[in-house]
Amino acid sequence: MGVVTDIRSRSRSAKLAAGVSCEKAGRSGKRNVSLFWRIFSLNAAGLVVATALLLGPVTVSTPVLAGEALVLLAGLAALLAGNAVVLRIGLTPLHRLGRAMSTADLLVPGTRPEVSGPAETAQLIETYNTMLDRLQAERAAGAGRALQAQERERHRIARELHDEVGQTLTAVLLQLKRVADRVPGELREEVTLAQEATRAGLDEIRRIARRLRPGVLEELGLASALRSLAAEFTHHGLTVQHHIPGDLHPLAPEAELVLYRVAQEGLTNTARHAGADRARLTLRPLPPPEGGGVELLVRDNGTGLGAATEGAGIRGMRERALLIGAEIHFEPAPGGGTDVRLRVPAPPGDRSADRTGDSP
Repeated sequence: MGVVTDIRSRSRSAKLAAGVSCEKAGRSGKRNVSLFWRIFSLNAAGLVVATALLLGPVTVSTPVLAGEALVLLAGLAALLAGNAVVLRIGLTPLHRLGRAMSTADLLVPGTRPEVSGPAETAQLIETYNTMLDRLQAERAAGAGRALQAQERERHRIARELHDEVGQTLTAVLLQLKRVADRVPGELREEVTLAQEATRAGLDEIRRIARRLRPGVLEELGLASALRSLAAEFTHHGLTVQHHIPGDLHPLAPEAELVLYRVAQEGLTNTARHAGADRARLTLRPLPPPEGGGVELLVRDNGTGLGAATEGAGIRGMRERALLIGAEIHFEPAPGGGTDVRLRVPAPPGDRSADRTGDSP
């Protein structure tokens, strides 16, 4: 009984979907004729006309007269031209679908090919679009699980670095201090150098732990975390300016983490590969009708992306953007350099676009 019920429900769903598609076709005012019937109708029309001519008073002389040959050749040319037009119209959507399939990238959400053409072609394009949407949703879910596991592993490593390695180096520093108070004068300089090297290693361990686990993001919020990130990357040869208002609309923790990680990766690429001496980190609210969302911009005056292939860093940023349904673009900056632009939409059900724009 359960199987029969399931089959009936499926048939009802199929009929409902077919009814909806027919209703949509009726509303659009276009009758979608299949490619088979288009070619068959044209060929049938040509054959009917040829048969009517043969059965009628029109005859072909022997030898064939010039006028008769001209009429036959004109009819053949018209039939061939009609076939060519029908095939061209019917196959153009397939060519468009082929181009879309060859350039499709699940990490780069783009426009779907237009559902058009004969019934078979339209159904194929619609099936491809549905498959692409499903694959993109599955890729986003898989990326979300992978990134969550990555963040948990980052937290674990950061905690072990801070608790285990950091405490060990701190104990070594204290021991070296006691040794420095008792060591003879000729060895004191070497002990001092050992102290400085240990202190530098401890500072590096703490810096790595902060990058692995942004505690300031959890404790002080996104604005403070981004300001701290800009200050961290401001070093010899690179100046990072920032414009980050503190009264932005609250975002989901996942969105804040993605914004922070994209800003971190963008500044890392600038410091390592761009050859830039200036960078700017900007966070601003999106204007209506996208109110409630934010846009992050990381801009540098470096060499730009050029024709270089996307590395693991850029692919990782695309995966993080896909995780929260955001759009990320990598564009040439005005005057040279690179713009990394991340647009995070408002959370579902957010009504900030209907307000005056003041944050609570």
